[in-house]
Amino acid sequence: MDKTKNLATFFCLYIAQSIPMSFFSTVIPVMMRQEHFSLTQIGLLQLMKLPWIVKFLWSPLIDRHSVTVNDYKRWIFSSELFYAVIIFAVAFLQFKTNFPLILTLVIISFIASATQDIATDAMAALSFRREDKSLINSVQSMGSFGGSLVGSGILLLLFKQIGWNMILPCVALFVLIAVVPLYFNRSIRIEKSAEKSERASIRDILNFFVQKGIGKQIGFLALYYSSMIGTLAMLRPWLVDLGYSMKEIGQMSGIFGTATGLIAAFAGGFLIKKIGRGHSRILFAFLIMLTTFYFWYMSTNAHPDIQLLYLGIVLLWGSYGMASVAVYTLAMDFVRPGREGTDFTIQIVITHLSGIFISTLGGHIADKTNYTTLFLFEFGLACLSFVYILTVFKRPPGHPGHK
Repeated sequence: MDKTKNLATFFCLYIAQSIPMSFFSTVIPVMMRQEHFSLTQIGLLQLMKLPWIVKFLWSPLIDRHSVTVNDYKRWIFSSELFYAVIIFAVAFLQFKTNFPLILTLVIISFIASATQDIATDAMAALSFRREDKSLINSVQSMGSFGGSLVGSGILLLLFKQIGWNMILPCVALFVLIAVVPLYFNRSIRIEKSAEKSERASIRDILNFFVQKGIGKQIGFLALYYSSMIGTLAMLRPWLVDLGYSMKEIGQMSGIFGTATGLIAAFAGGFLIKKIGRGHSRILFAFLIMLTTFYFWYMSTNAHPDIQLLYLGIVLLWGSYGMASVAVYTLAMDFVRPGREGTDFTIQIVITHLSGIFISTLGGHIADKTNYTTLFLFEFGLACLSFVYILTVFKRPPGHPGHK
């Protein structure tokens, strides 16, 4: 009963940080285009997500000043309150006349959201046993996919009906409501053995990279689902070029695809718990390889049937959902005592940076050649990841991590 209660509490925390981010990331580019901003200016909006890329810089501060569950709760409550206040303030600004101020406030709100994420991840790493970490990371991925589904799907539809100034107070209120379960939850416990004997410092960021054997993990994080992210980044432009409308693309990828990812993340957590980390890592890598091959094969047809596209979307979002749970779970295995937030954050940032690099490179490849060449490149990257896992993480039968 306590485990279910704790998982539900963390789901609320993860979806609370995801919905406003997804909403802003979807709505602001649309409103900018309606106000005739240039595509170059819209492209610079990726800088909004910078706090989530550099959040490892202040993660040691959270680790250093967090020992008990109540310490983590204080970080989470204060971050979420600040997050909600900023969102509420933005609701009273006019988009066209106050755009620079709005963008500044949104970036500040993302700093608060990233801080909540560091504290939440660290508390999750400490309060769940190793055999249950796949479940909490399944919940984390579900919160992310669920937030995207609501923020870029449902809220986008509501936005068209009630507008900017009416919907943002509702988003701010939701952010506050989402932390209520944490306030009343007294069953979250940190193992005594996990309590910190040393204080984290900024040096721990660099020390993470000099640990024995950490190179294998870094290679895994950089390769594992970078091909998925690259394919996802080009999916919507490809659908546009195939002649689908924005509404159809929103239904296909934004709603159907994201919902598939949410379900796959739920299934992925149970699969990891059932068959183990090693087998799951290989299985999900094979699914990624199969998916990228399918997209390459499908792109050789100038106009693939919509049924084939939907199957591709199921494979793409399904593989991504399962792989994300594997990445989060295996990242939690590589955190040092007293540096849980720092180490987990560094590892996730590595996946983000790898995804950005591959997405940018993939866009250049597609621009200079075609989508078929792009998907062939992504398939090759997936094959490289699969071979890397089979060779680098080879373990003898009977090894504790073999299963």
